Amino acid sequence: MELEWPACLNEFEKLILRMDTPRVAIDNAVCPNSTLVKVDSARKHGILLEAVQVITDLNLSIKKAYISSDGRWFMDVFHVTDLNGNKLKDESVISYMEQSLGSIHFTRSCEYKGVTALELRGTDRIGLLSEVFAVLADLNCTVVDAKVWTNNGRIASLIYVKDCDSGCEIEDSQRIRRIEARLRPVLKGDNDIRSAKSIVSMAVTHTERRLHQMMFDDRDYERTTSTSSVKYDFPDVNVQNWIERGYSVVNIQCKDRPKLLFDVVCTLTDMEYVVFHATINTQGSRAYLEFYIRHTDGTPISSDAERQRVVQCLQASIQRRASQGVRLELYTEDRSCLLADVTRTFRENCLNVARAEISTTKDMALNIFYVTDAEGYTPDSKTIDAVREKIGLSNLKVKELPMIYHQNAERDEAGAGVGGAMLLSLGSLVRKNLINLGLIRSYS
Repeated sequence: MELEWPACLNEFEKLILRMDTPRVAIDNAVCPNSTLVKVDSARKHGILLEAVQVITDLNLSIKKAYISSDGRWFMDVFHVTDLNGNKLKDESVISYMEQSLGSIHFTRSCEYKGVTALELRGTDRIGLLSEVFAVLADLNCTVVDAKVWTNNGRIASLIYVKDCDSGCEIEDSQRIRRIEARLRPVLKGDNDIRSAKSIVSMAVTHTERRLHQMMFDDRDYERTTSTSSVKYDFPDVNVQNWIERGYSVVNIQCKDRPKLLFDVVCTLTDMEYVVFHATINTQGSRAYLEFYIRHTDGTPISSDAERQRVVQCLQASIQRRASQGVRLELYTEDRSCLLADVTRTFRENCLNVARAEISTTKDMALNIFYVTDAEGYTPDSKTIDAVREKIGLSNLKVKELPMIYHQNAERDEAGAGVGGAMLLSLGSLVRKNLINLGLIRSYS
């Protein structure tokens, strides 16, 4: 990728910029079942998160990865597929990914422009979203985009709105205060022991990272007796110190899913830990992640209390996006009060929205809801049928989760042939470094 230098830079500044610019190589010929993405970069805090963010924002799946840092240099090797487990074929996607990875050192602009971002968090309960969207409709706000996460009895949401009449962002300070004031009691509910919050954010650079930060600030990782995760595949997280090497070693085993690596790395980064080495592998529906981390000051985890906090925070980061209940997709012409009407129907049928992704394109709305019953379990088919009949059978459909697991994962080893030998040579710099340091075992 050729760099276009600003005219104001002198030769020394160009040299520094060239040294800091990541080198990206994307190869589709090496591995038979995945696209190899290699990123070499000067090491800085957060660089791994930015690289993973670029890949996952394209709705791509990372099946394997090897991360290694040597002094001030950082090397990432990712094995990437689409959500159906196929290697990448769209040249426009490959080109965009290469350009984006090559510019991750530079400042990113806001993710959304021309809209007003509402940050909401409070106690999760059935009907909460129905009340939120009803308030926004009453205040003449059009929801353009939104993401909603729930975990451990808490809810966090980023909702992007415009003025219904003008189609512009809402900038009037009095109106903004009125929106915040109307939403705050809705989020608090009757017995919220924590403070509910509704604020207008001026700059959200990445929605999902901000949602992680909001739920972390809300301490959703502190499990309560009123919420149970035994009915789901709870992630196994173990943290130990390797005193001789000065690392804290984090091992995670859990169900594989899209954006899993992003969620884990995002949490480690926001907790001010630096990932020096890592290996990520998936086998069938399972994911195995190992990280060698230190604080930003170079020290490992120092106490049992801190170790336990890391375990809880990583488990929470994985659970926030876990697919619970039934996935419903609503694709219909957008209209005023659409979200208020749909979520009211969910409430009337005792369905809770565990997660939601709201989007609009031109005059069409595509809304994805993951719904459970009042106890957090999968709702029965009669309830789902009743909801679909009320909203419209042709508009609201039950969708299976994307096929993110490659059905023949063993083919990576068995069918590699010459490509497998090339893959081994290309990945040897990272893997050999990890093996020599004693961070991973040599394996075939």
